[in-house]
Amino acid sequence: MHDRSIPRPAPVTRRGLLRGAALIGTATAAGTALGGTLAAAPALAGPAGFPSYRYVRDAFATPLRYNPTGEMIFPCVRGVYDKISGARGRYYLYYAPHDAPGGICLAYADRLEGPYTEHPGNPIVDRVLPTTTVSHVSSPHVVWNASSREFFLYFHGENFTTRVARSRDGITFTNETPILSTRLVPNTTETSYARVFEHSVAGKNNKYVMLFMGAHTVGPGTRKIFWGWSPNGWDQWQFAPNPLISPAGDGLTDISSPHLLKRNGTSYVAYHGNDGRIRLTEVGNNFDREVHLGVFHAPIASDNGRVAAPAFGTDGGVSYMIYEAGPRLDARICIARAV
Repeated sequence: MHDRSIPRPAPVTRRGLLRGAALIGTATAAGTALGGTLAAAPALAGPAGFPSYRYVRDAFATPLRYNPTGEMIFPCVRGVYDKISGARGRYYLYYAPHDAPGGICLAYADRLEGPYTEHPGNPIVDRVLPTTTVSHVSSPHVVWNASSREFFLYFHGENFTTRVARSRDGITFTNETPILSTRLVPNTTETSYARVFEHSVAGKNNKYVMLFMGAHTVGPGTRKIFWGWSPNGWDQWQFAPNPLISPAGDGLTDISSPHLLKRNGTSYVAYHGNDGRIRLTEVGNNFDREVHLGVFHAPIASDNGRVAAPAFGTDGGVSYMIYEAGPRLDARICIARAV
């Protein structure tokens, strides 16, 4: 299995035709969302009382300078205006190409909604790491660690190793350290696409949890959501040996790119499946439940059949979802607003 977590059937048209269709769909949706009466057919209300999200725009209004493979994945947005001085924008967007050579990239904007300006020094982390060289690095997720007043960057390279690095300014990352590999989770061949959140679980003496995709050799299904915990987000990570969420509960074979959400006094995980839709499962505050709640978000026409890797944020009291749109190996980053 090459880098990306969820296999998709080959598109019926060529990459160029898909990209052209995506751009046409994007232009139409953007025009109506910003100046008309209807951006797209309204989505169904989200499960568990979560809002529905409607497409606003692509994250980037102009072509990217660093785009070696013609696609980008796994967005993560962080507000930095209240954390560092001299920031290039109020919000930093981290993302990466999918295939080799990959590269962790940065863009910035003064509104979470964008559009975002590409950092001229991309990639800020490439595949030549201090201790090794890998085929690619991808799937960035950044957390602000208030205790140390640093940004922690989690990313993978190779597919079976998740790493962390640290930064004072959110741009220059150092001290890259492997923290997760398949040898730490039984019966896995990939451990990647990790996101980390502040969340304490009873009896774990932790402050942070990690949600990640594991390619599991034990059926049913293959790619599943696993989890781990740490007291500080940097080291002392421990990992549960069994999946937190399995795709069989959704009638799927593969799920990936989880994001922790909280509502109604409990905890949920949003993630995407091999059918191109984002789903929601309640796991409880102690990660001791697995209640599949159905489709959280489905693609519209301009998403070209797939929405994936959701990330969430709030700006001015408005909730946003930042996500991948488009077929595997041809994805772009889009922004949707709660309605």
